[in-house]
Parts: sequence; C-alpha cells; structure tokens
Amino acid sequence: MATGPSAASHPPRLREVFASGGRSFSFEFFPPRDDAGERVLWTTIRRLEPLVPTFVSVTYGAGGSTRDRTVRVTRRIAEETTLRAVGHLTCVGHDIDELRTVVGRYADAGVRAVLALRGDPSGGPASPWRSHPGGLDRALDLVRLVRSLGDFDVGVGVAAFPEGHPEAADLDADARVLVAKAEVGADFAVTQLFFRAEDYLGLVGRVRALGCGIPVVPGIMPITNLVQVQRFVELSGSVVPPEVVDRLSPYADDPPSVRAAGVELATALCDRLLAEGAPGLHYYTLNRSTATWEIHARLAVAA
Repeated sequence: MATGPSAASHPPRLREVFASGGRSFSFEFFPPRDDAGERVLWTTIRRLEPLVPTFVSVTYGAGGSTRDRTVRVTRRIAEETTLRAVGHLTCVGHDIDELRTVVGRYADAGVRAVLALRGDPSGGPASPWRSHPGGLDRALDLVRLVRSLGDFDVGVGVAAFPEGHPEAADLDADARVLVAKAEVGADFAVTQLFFRAEDYLGLVGRVRALGCGIPVVPGIMPITNLVQVQRFVELSGSVVPPEVVDRLSPYADDPPSVRAAGVELATALCDRLLAEGAPGLHYYTLNRSTATWEIHARLAVAA
C-alpha cells in the first residue's frame, strides 16, 4: 500500500508551499454518485497522480450517501496513493456532533488539511441560508471547530469569491469576511470558479488592502462543454462573461472545437494569473483528466 504525503510525519504546511514562489497546482474532484462513477474517478486520479500536484480534494456532496463516498474516497487517496489529500467539509445539513464525526474520520485517515466551507443553501445559491438546528452558521465557525478538534497543521483552507459571495453586501464586505476567516485560523483560500483575471486580482487587492496576507489560490474550470459549465456557474452564483460566450458560441454544434477553445481560454487565464503573482492553480476537473493535462502541459512549456 502506498502512503501519501498526508500520512507523512512532517508534511510541509500548505501556506509555506504557496509562499515558496513555485507553480503550485491542485485538483478537485466531484463525489461520484455510484460505483461506475467511482471507477471513472479512480482512472482520472491515477492518470493525474504522476503530475505530483500540491494536493487533491473531493467536493463534499449535497446528500448523505454522496457525502459518505466523499470521505471514503478521500481516505483511499490518503492511504493508497502518493497524493496529499485535503478533506472537504461544509456546514450544510449537519449538527455540531456530526461535523465533529466527519472531522474525526478525516483525522483517523491521516488527512492533516481541510477545506472548511459553509456551503450553499440546500435550495441553491439564490435560496435563503438556514443553518441546521444545532449546527453552525458560518464558515468562520467551522474553521474554529476544525482548529479545536484535530492536528490539521498542514493547513485549513476556506472559500473565496472573486465576483463576491451572493449574500455579501458588496465586494468590500466580502473581502472583510475572508480576512475574518484568516484571523480565526484559515491558512489559505481557494476561489470559486471564474473566467476574468480582473475579478481575481480585484479580490486579492481588497484583501491585501485590509492588511491580510492569506494566500488566495484561483479556482479554474476549463470549459469543455458550455452548457455543462453554465449550469455549474449558475449553481455557484457566478457568471460566464459575454466575451467567453461569444468566443465559444460559434462552435455550439462542434464539441471538439468548443473543447479546444475552452482549453485555450483557460490556459491564457492561468498564464495571466501566474504572471500576476497567483500562488498556484486549483483545477475543478469534473472527474476527467484530459483538459487538465493539456493545460498543465502548455503552462509547463511556457514556464
């Protein structure tokens, strides 16, 4: 059995990795809905493993069975691969005792880093947020809980929103929320997907103006299927910019051309972000490896 970095005795802290000046990159997978989907996911994991990413994570699912699979797959990654697994957890649908249990399951698997997120309302981003009875109301509270429970010395990450959280009063208020999460123990942030470098750079600028140095890692989703990505964007409360739609729309009936143009757009965005000082890239893979491989190869050539 391979032992991943998450189980090593002294793995480097993620904040230190991001501060090193190298081109950090990481992958996020979605929880498979069934055994067939899990087999596809493992094919992707094994194909991406030789790239030696900084870490990988599995999104915390919206339902009970998917959540169980998230924790189980994360444990397998930690125990059976050379990859550093970062646990994923949200406040949605859990009371505090249940959250403690999930944190404990990650710790028992040797996972020493966690992404602590509030999560979207069960009815979607446009629905009002209602905390679970006996649960937590904010990501800030979840960061505190994780810090109080386990040895997550490799890092505790949180979400960031280049276009602003849907519930934030304005972009400045949203930046203050991220700073507050850093003040209670968050080591780094990973953004929601976005498509304009200016949105990311504006967020970082606002956070730095508040005197906070938390690393903010941009979240990247290559567009290989415009309808599919628009659905994910809608769920995240973000938008696909008109210029991106205009670039891809002529290929609506030509999936290979949509995919090629989407990879080109993502590569250009990543190049700009790295040139502007982003500490790394976090790829939302959709459990497929080819587009991520292509972007990584193009960036490596350009490095």
